[in-house]
Amino acid sequence: MANCNNAAKDNFFYPRSHYYGAFTPETLAFNANLQEFSQKVAYISALETGGKLPPEQAYKQVKTLWKQLKRSRKALGISPNLYPDNQ
Repeated sequence: MANCNNAAKDNFFYPRSHYYGAFTPETLAFNANLQEFSQKVAYISALETGGKLPPEQAYKQVKTLWKQLKRSRKALGISPNLYPDNQ
């Protein structure tokens, strides 16, 4: 029963969208990383907007997350040209 509640809670706090792009294991993994990045940035933005996080700290956290996302793209071997608008 507790596992069921944890799964429901995780689905609520960390929603995942289906992947609709050209399937490869690398793009699927990157999509999961991108969704996680998006969710964390939304939380950081909400904390900063609510006055719970200073703007400088929020900026540093988002910058760190962005660098992690770029490293994951490179590690997965995904070309930046795959998403030409986001280089």
